[in-house]
Amino acid sequence: MTAKGTQASLIDGKGFAAGLVQRVAAAAERLQQAHGVQPGLAVVIVGDDPASRIYVRNKGERTREAGMRSDTHTLPDTTTQAELLSLIAALNADAAIHGILVQLPLPAHINATAVLDAIDPDKDVDGFHVVNAGRLAVGLPGLVPCTPLGCSLLLKAELGDLSGLHAVVLGRSNIVGKPMAQLLLAENCTVTIAHSRTADLPSLCRSADILVAAVGRPEMVRGDWIKPGATVIDVGINRVPSRDPLKAAAGGTRVVGDVAFDEAVAVAGRITPVPGGVGPMTIACLLANTYAAACRSIGVAPEPFDGA
Repeated sequence: MTAKGTQASLIDGKGFAAGLVQRVAAAAERLQQAHGVQPGLAVVIVGDDPASRIYVRNKGERTREAGMRSDTHTLPDTTTQAELLSLIAALNADAAIHGILVQLPLPAHINATAVLDAIDPDKDVDGFHVVNAGRLAVGLPGLVPCTPLGCSLLLKAELGDLSGLHAVVLGRSNIVGKPMAQLLLAENCTVTIAHSRTADLPSLCRSADILVAAVGRPEMVRGDWIKPGATVIDVGINRVPSRDPLKAAAGGTRVVGDVAFDEAVAVAGRITPVPGGVGPMTIACLLANTYAAACRSIGVAPEPFDGA
């Protein structure tokens, strides 16, 4: 329990992610030396969305820094669904490419579900394919969505054995909430999935030893929703007006999570800040998934990256 007048320990996702990238890079180098295989990631972006272009550029830079092959396919927003599916088919067949990521959102005329379903599940480094969702659900080796995987690694590094802890996952998306719950179940937590229609949500959250907030609503989780001493993982990345009235009037913004940090930090035992918590783990886990996919493509077990 956090003593009165003290603050929760901050979980340094940025530092952990940097260490994870170094370990993945070293493992990828060992794979190349032993088997002649360089992990390769292909990222496909359709259109000119500025935020997507920044994300894609960052992914490419991090991939190359980890000693992996990085291919970026930039397509105009006039690209047809058939043309995109043809590219994915070619990447599926390319033995030098072990991971395929299609940057979302896609233009409105393209069915994102059909595109994601066309990716070879063994190259689906985002972990969104229904086959990988099924593998996760039944405990088979597969590719896990990067954000919940990053959350799981942070939790195990901070807490060690999670067995017997009550975890509440606030959010039920296929990208974060559901896979997060599956990962926590695999660690022998007692897991509750909560959402917008959950009765007495604050009370339920107060019962959690581990609270994962992934709802996409700025500062929804208040300090009095948190059990004293609990570990809080804030997945949210939301832009809200700047605290400075002049900057706000000029359109200035700041980034906040789904948890009211200033309130929560006085109650929780451990908490991820926003930014600098979960966010950096996503690209690090993308690289870990690309490495794992490369290993499995030649029948080699990937090295684990659990722990600090």
